[in-house]
Amino acid sequence: MKKEFIQKVLSGLSDKNIRFEDLRKLLLSFGFKERIKGDHHIFTKSNVEEIINIQPLKDVKAKAYQVKQVRNIILRYKLHQED
Repeated sequence: MKKEFIQKVLSGLSDKNIRFEDLRKLLLSFGFKERIKGDHHIFTKSNVEEIINIQPLKDVKAKAYQVKQVRNIILRYKLHQED
């Protein structure tokens, strides 16, 4: 995943303008496993306690509060420093 996109998510300045598919690919690039039930995309990772549940909006964007949840998990577990 491109460092520019990771920085965009981590900055918190454009949570309403993050594409759902980009957020999904970011989680997969960090090694999360994906399970899909309806429009719910559920992500788990062995060393991460939380389960991440994201859904797309009608305009293909991710929900802003879910972008914030993903950002908090990336920071808490220092996933952005693994590269």
